[in-house]
Amino acid sequence: MSKFFTRKEVTTVEDPFDAPTYNIPEKPMTFTEGASYSVVILAGLGIAAAAGYGVFKELIFEPKEYKVFNKALRRIQDDSQVRVRIGSPITGYGQESRNRAARQRIPNRVWKDDDGVEHVEVQFHIRGPHGAGRVFTEMFKDKEDKQWKYMYLQVEIHTPSPSRMLLESYLPA
Repeated sequence: MSKFFTRKEVTTVEDPFDAPTYNIPEKPMTFTEGASYSVVILAGLGIAAAAGYGVFKELIFEPKEYKVFNKALRRIQDDSQVRVRIGSPITGYGQESRNRAARQRIPNRVWKDDDGVEHVEVQFHIRGPHGAGRVFTEMFKDKEDKQWKYMYLQVEIHTPSPSRMLLESYLPA
């Protein structure tokens, strides 16, 4: 060899980012670890399913109290005595408040009587262009035809002139 060329040692440097998973020693997973992961995953899926069911039920199926509210409000909107006193259009809402959520929440009570008949009692406010009032109603689900029927529907007008009207009353046959 000539004197111009000197021999140098070639060294290789291992790149720390070159396949980092190859350097991790494999440890076998025990049955307890596998079972605990499965329990955590199943619990998460259960919570997600319960939340999905709650949203589905609220959006797709109308709750009983809203069925009663809507039926009573339609009956009041169609009643000429109420329209003469407070005007038309008539709107209904849950509570006197500036809070939108409070106005949408309808105070109600749901129960079953001794015969197993389901009852829903609802109270809400109504307003028209010329006045306002409150509505008190109770309905039950008839066992024979599975329809909601009135026990009573009472409208209490506050303004412009106070008055009470009983629009529906249940009279057993």
